[in-house]
Amino acid sequence: MSAHPEISALECFIERVGLSIESDGLPRIAGRMLGFMVLNGGPVSFSELSERLQVSRASVCTNARILSSLGVIERVSRPGDRQDYYQLAESPYARLISGYLERKRQMYAIVQDALGALSSDDDPARRQRLEEMAAFYRVAIAHLQRLVEEMSASGTGTGAVPDAR
Repeated sequence: MSAHPEISALECFIERVGLSIESDGLPRIAGRMLGFMVLNGGPVSFSELSERLQVSRASVCTNARILSSLGVIERVSRPGDRQDYYQLAESPYARLISGYLERKRQMYAIVQDALGALSSDDDPARRQRLEEMAAFYRVAIAHLQRLVEEMSASGTGTGAVPDAR
């Protein structure tokens, strides 16, 4: 057993978040950075992130841009310091879901455009596949919108407590 079990548990959390994020198609380092930011909040410099996560500063920079574009972290500055710092964004999970919702709306619009471009004598199987895709996005958008509203109503940006199974 480690002399500092809380450290190994925290490191385990960071690694597991990295693996989970990786399974969603994002870089594992982005997930590890997210895990670190959840535990530490910030602000934290590129140098500190690089050192604590044992990755290059370039990797920190690349993955910070990814997490920032998702609305999960934000860049902050300190007076008189030229380094970039990042911290966990306010309501990061609500912002993450809102971004996901927006991407689903964009996809729905693409499908609607394709359906509108079909002629009446077009392949019925093609139309059916597009209509099924449109139905999927309509349902997904409705559920995501409700989730965003629930998270906003909770006032915490975290929504309901998930099932801990």
